[in-house]
Amino acid sequence: MSKQFEFSTRAIRTGHQRTAEGEHSEPIFATSSFVFASAAEAAARFAGDSDGNIYARFTNPTVQTFEARLATLEGGVACVATASGMAAILATCLGVLHSGDHILASQSLFGSTRMLFDKYLARFGINTDYVTLDDLDGWAAKLRPNTRLLFVETPSNPLTEMTAIAPLAMLAHDHGCLLAVDNCFATPALQRPLACGADLVIHSATKYLDGQGRCLGGAVVGDARLVGEDIYGVIRTAGPTLSPFNAWVFLKGLETLELRMLAQSRTALALAQWLDAHPKVRRVHYPGLAEHPQHHLVGTQMRVGGAVLSFEVDGGREAAWQVIDATQVLSITANLGDTKTTITHPATTTHGRLSPEARAASGIGDNLIRLAVGLEHLDDLQADLATGLALI
Repeated sequence: MSKQFEFSTRAIRTGHQRTAEGEHSEPIFATSSFVFASAAEAAARFAGDSDGNIYARFTNPTVQTFEARLATLEGGVACVATASGMAAILATCLGVLHSGDHILASQSLFGSTRMLFDKYLARFGINTDYVTLDDLDGWAAKLRPNTRLLFVETPSNPLTEMTAIAPLAMLAHDHGCLLAVDNCFATPALQRPLACGADLVIHSATKYLDGQGRCLGGAVVGDARLVGEDIYGVIRTAGPTLSPFNAWVFLKGLETLELRMLAQSRTALALAQWLDAHPKVRRVHYPGLAEHPQHHLVGTQMRVGGAVLSFEVDGGREAAWQVIDATQVLSITANLGDTKTTITHPATTTHGRLSPEARAASGIGDNLIRLAVGLEHLDDLQADLATGLALI
């Protein structure tokens, strides 16, 4: 379907090629293998001389429908789906990096991403340095001759820090590097990094692309060579494969993505404004607030402020835990992107495996609480948080 159609239409209509059965909803192809008409056809498929399905580790029509739909929403040419968001990051690194290459990443990264870079990729001679997300001069200063990949989350987890993608992409390309953007918090409904010059967009489909906390999955979107050949080759060989059922769930999630993201972002802004005025709250981190350091990027690079916010309370870990434990409506879980609002303590969950020094450098204190705002009524969310805030 042509990209001239609006986002909501493409989110519902693209990718699906109806079978001879004439189905209206996308089918789930629950099969591990595919049958060939002849030995010659099988040989041609395996050799890459003819198109078609081979084996569900790397070719499945339901997964391919999800990949095609997400690619068009992000404005990319190719998409590779994976078993999780972390598998998408790993496949990206394995696909584009070699031993001796250097990664330059933002200081504000999801804890597991930092563990992947520091603990596992380092074993294979791929080293990583970290830079303040919005410090373009800092990025330039830490580039090395062997820097191959710049990696950012914008907005970041959990402080919702942002960076202007276009200048960072220009810096990367001027030095022969690739720029990968984790677009998990914004999704293509709110932000399209490829249009700003990024080379790769990475998703944990587990989050907003699903939208209801049902399945694990990930994806990488980009061009035909980097994604369609290099990263696809990792999936084909190593097999961190998305299941057909999960792909089908994500297809259903994409159909309502724009509606959910806009609605949840509206509630998040209202909740951030309420928390910002609360006497027990020291600081609120949310791009939609005027005092956010990168607020100017909302409405330009990013459509609205998103559905994730974090806030610091008076006191340390004990106070933060009191607020969290007092909630009755909110779900205490480290996942995000759900229609159900979730609340967590990043210092002891999502970023708990980082050293105290790394957490401090990232600005993640013991008094920080992260909210991923869902679709409940604003009044109920405020009342639930007010109960805990009253205890500190």
